[in-house]
Amino acid sequence: MEFAYDATTEELRARLSAFLDEHVLPAEPVFAAEYAAGEPWHRPPVLARLKTEARRQGLWNLFLPGTRYGAGLTNLQYAPLAELTGRSPFLAPEAVNCAAPDTGNMELLTAFGTPAQQDRWLKPLLDGSIRSAFCMTEPEVASCDAANIATRIVRDGDEYVVNGRKWWSSGAMAPDCELFVVMGKTDPDGPRHRQQSMVLVPRDTPGVDVRRGVTVFGYTDGPHGGHGEIVFTDVRVPAENLVGGEGDGFAIAQARLGPGRIHHCMRLIGMAERAFDLMCRRVGARTAFGRPLAEQGVIREWIAESRVRIEMARLLVLKTAWLMDTVGNKGAHTEIQSIKIAVPAMAEWVLDKAIQAHGGGGVSQDFPLAQLWAHARTLRLADGPDEVHRASLARRELRRYEAD
Repeated sequence: MEFAYDATTEELRARLSAFLDEHVLPAEPVFAAEYAAGEPWHRPPVLARLKTEARRQGLWNLFLPGTRYGAGLTNLQYAPLAELTGRSPFLAPEAVNCAAPDTGNMELLTAFGTPAQQDRWLKPLLDGSIRSAFCMTEPEVASCDAANIATRIVRDGDEYVVNGRKWWSSGAMAPDCELFVVMGKTDPDGPRHRQQSMVLVPRDTPGVDVRRGVTVFGYTDGPHGGHGEIVFTDVRVPAENLVGGEGDGFAIAQARLGPGRIHHCMRLIGMAERAFDLMCRRVGARTAFGRPLAEQGVIREWIAESRVRIEMARLLVLKTAWLMDTVGNKGAHTEIQSIKIAVPAMAEWVLDKAIQAHGGGGVSQDFPLAQLWAHARTLRLADGPDEVHRASLARRELRRYEAD
């Protein structure tokens, strides 16, 4: 069993780490000031400068494995790179064009898009000149069960007509978001997992109404492109905008969400490491009741426990990435569900202790911890809530005992 990263990964880790230290982390206060001075969900100019520098350094589209479009890295090679970007999750992923939901939409178009769809949408996404949104979740149904989706996609001659209401459509509030990937039902009476299809809807299509942005614990989540509530009323798109075939929507969604879950978990480990670093620095610099906080027994317990939890989570994520590379996403299903359960909870716990160690500063805008915590807590819901993954994982484990 080999735990060392290969030479390619080590070289990219060094370059990406230097990019973070020299460009991204110093840009965080600049981004915050520029964002506060503009309209909600606008893209501060510093972000474009970071993207230009990342491209110049060859740190671009690292997430796409084994294709002519990306860096050609395996999931195992990309994992520690995604972890690094998680140290600054509101800037670094987009700076290197590895931000959700665009990553998932690019993977979807790479795997299932037609040549015409790839020319129109995939290439500008890979170039970073536009952004996109993924529209699956709905406000009026329990969307953790994708079969509940009520949005209708109806064939009418050479067009599909879309009617429905979506929310938590990540990326939709970005001004440069030009594409909505919409999941809806084409055959409500068909087999449970063959009722759904996906279509590509340009944002400027008549009948598309982006009603509002949905906040996350009060944060706009603007650095991620926000989350929109969108109403589709008699929206007509050409039939060639269908992704795959009719009835393929559920399978395509599962293929898209698997890699997305591991990307989230990789970045969460980076967020936990950032919190751990801030906590250790804080407790070494503050004194209470006559001695440094770092000498308090409860603080040392937090530090020790945080390190153990981070290391366990990292090992499980790396194993999952290795399995995805060797046996495929389906073969790694158990591990993908396991990390989706374990890693957000780990990051939330570490961030909570880092916030506590910072006192009032921890919940203020003077440190990134409160916003990081809100992001980590949200990821216990994104791509399926904990409870759904636990139930599915338990069923999978119990099947191995059914013969007994």
